[in-house]
Amino acid sequence: MEAVITLLPGDGIGPDVTACATQVLEVVATQYDHNFRFDTQLIGGAAIDAAGDPLPTNTIASCKSADAVFLGAVGGPRWSDPNAKIRPEQGLLRLRAILGVFANIRPVRTYSELAGASPLRPEFLAGVDMIVVRELTGGIYFGEKTRDETSASDLCTYTVSEIERIVRVAAKLASGRRGRLCSVDKANVLETSRLWRNVTDRVMPDEFPDIAVETLLVDAAAMHLLSRPADFDVIVTENMFGDILTDEASMLAGSLGMLPSASLGDSSVGLYEPIHGSAPDIAGKGIANPCAAIASVALLLRHSLGLAAEATAVERAIDTAIAAGLRTADIAAADESPVTTNEMAAEIIRGL
Repeated sequence: MEAVITLLPGDGIGPDVTACATQVLEVVATQYDHNFRFDTQLIGGAAIDAAGDPLPTNTIASCKSADAVFLGAVGGPRWSDPNAKIRPEQGLLRLRAILGVFANIRPVRTYSELAGASPLRPEFLAGVDMIVVRELTGGIYFGEKTRDETSASDLCTYTVSEIERIVRVAAKLASGRRGRLCSVDKANVLETSRLWRNVTDRVMPDEFPDIAVETLLVDAAAMHLLSRPADFDVIVTENMFGDILTDEASMLAGSLGMLPSASLGDSSVGLYEPIHGSAPDIAGKGIANPCAAIASVALLLRHSLGLAAEATAVERAIDTAIAAGLRTADIAAADESPVTTNEMAAEIIRGL
């Protein structure tokens, strides 16, 4: 097949891991007789420096015409002034809205070989295999904002249709897995969460009667993610809660550097990115973990290009590299010698 993929390396270690992801896509194209064309564009702090805009017009045009978009990372201390009117993260938020990607899919699974990298005891990690579905274009991140010298406000808004569509995405994923859905809200305090719960309680029995539904308050969910993580199958929640809970869940896998994500909407054009940040302190040092970026490539192949076999091959190659004992610094034990970013990527490529 032929596909155009927009690459947005971004800031910090974004270019480091994007280079590895691109190499994997090139190998997949060769191995499976595909033609992938890449268009590299600016986003985030790099775009602010070059164009004065975290999401330039050229980047928008490229993303809208692509078959899929891959993002490295955005942000860093150079652009972190809270009083700044232009910030790198604004580019990412705008891009999500422009592409209409409202469902952020974040798989979380553990490797027995990496049990020592997690702060949890190994017995809590056995069998952890979940997907967190985060609503991506609503809620407090996108609401009206005000601030003066004495006060500030962020408006959190959700509509019935926004909640219905994200719950349906999560339920369909659960129906293809273990048939369990956990909806996370804060309905004891927030009106938006009360609406979320009412909609979920209506949609699930009417449209997905075979799915077992559990409802948790977000504070309880944060606790249960650490005390019984293997019990979760698919979790669905609103924007801010999902952002926080998935960073917590990354510690089950041992590192943010292990977890991918896919942001999907009604069209096949998805936005794929590792969940980690830009980590500017290690940018260019060759020590970033490329596994999350490469696993995001697998999601890109599966969800936007419909290449399930190729996606599975990439995921198995990551598994093989981990099983072979390769460890970047973030997942290496004290008695293990870490490999570089490129060495880990090369081992995964050998596995392909």
